[in-house]
Amino acid sequence: MARSHHHVERHLVSRIGWMRAAVLGANDGIVSTASLIIGVASASAAQGEILIAGVAALVAGAMSMAAGEYVSVSSQSDAEQADLARERKELKEGPVAEHAELAGIYVDRGLTPETAKEVARQLMAHNALEAHARDELGITDLTAAKPVQAALSSAVSFTVGAALPLALVWLVPVTSLIWVEAVASLGFLALLGAIGARTGGAAMLRPTIRVTFWGALAMAITAGIGHLIGGVV
Repeated sequence: MARSHHHVERHLVSRIGWMRAAVLGANDGIVSTASLIIGVASASAAQGEILIAGVAALVAGAMSMAAGEYVSVSSQSDAEQADLARERKELKEGPVAEHAELAGIYVDRGLTPETAKEVARQLMAHNALEAHARDELGITDLTAAKPVQAALSSAVSFTVGAALPLALVWLVPVTSLIWVEAVASLGFLALLGAIGARTGGAAMLRPTIRVTFWGALAMAITAGIGHLIGGVV
């Protein structure tokens, strides 16, 4: 007897919520902390001063990323909930109009008017709000805003990212810290770009180049400013 096989698909879009926050946090942790360390070191600061500045950047950055992600994603969640409340009201007050609206969406996607009306009828009979949320508003369980998840992902990834360039302050003499920090941090960024692309199922070359270029630019500008300020002070 032939066995039935269940085809299980794992779509990478399910990772988009936490992955975006995690990549952003790790990238910001590496770039901001490495840039700060290079800038302070360029101003001829001592190792202790550089270390204090780096630790402060790690703690403040992680808290800022968590708060920023929570506030911004909460705003998105509030907008989604407002849209759902409005849709719920419209379904209650004008179900016929809402059915026609949903059928029209399916016609635009290629169904015949008759088929579109029947699909809309069946989906609304099953769960009208879910059907309109998905096909009219573009809100699904996979893409819905999750503020706490985004905040935690961003804070943890920022801390991990910032810890990498910060560790070099302990390991490398101040005299060679700037160049070692720059090269190592670019390596960290390239690795992050490759990991992010791999996790998202994309080609790795372009994301790796992109994240490395902008990180190098940020560190170069910060180093220049630190050198100028150090010369003046």
